[in-house]
Amino acid sequence: MSEFSRYFLVSAIAFIVDFLFFSFGIRFAGLMWPIAAAIGFFFGVLTAYFLSIRFVFSRRKMHDSPFGEFVAFFSVGLAGLGVTQLTLWIGIEWLKFNPEISKILAAGFTFLFNFLVRKLALFNTPISRDH
Repeated sequence: MSEFSRYFLVSAIAFIVDFLFFSFGIRFAGLMWPIAAAIGFFFGVLTAYFLSIRFVFSRRKMHDSPFGEFVAFFSVGLAGLGVTQLTLWIGIEWLKFNPEISKILAAGFTFLFNFLVRKLALFNTPISRDH
């Protein structure tokens, strides 16, 4: 399985976690969708991080600093949350789509954004300064 395929699978699992917290939050806990999206994001990013370092990326620039790596991973996720929130706002508020349908659409945009940024910033061979 390619790294991208493994990341896609891990992201699908993390999305399910995120989606369940999001949907539960708006449907059963009565939360506003931005709050439910943030809570779902938090649990989804935890899932994505632990599965990514275990099953997806074999090269880790920050393997000597797991806390720093997690903070960087989470920070990329926060930018991805911005992509998600914007897509949800357009879908729910502007286009009047169902929140769960909007969440699925947002996941596609956010997946690509997160993969590219995380791959480039965290999970490739460090550039050697010795040329």
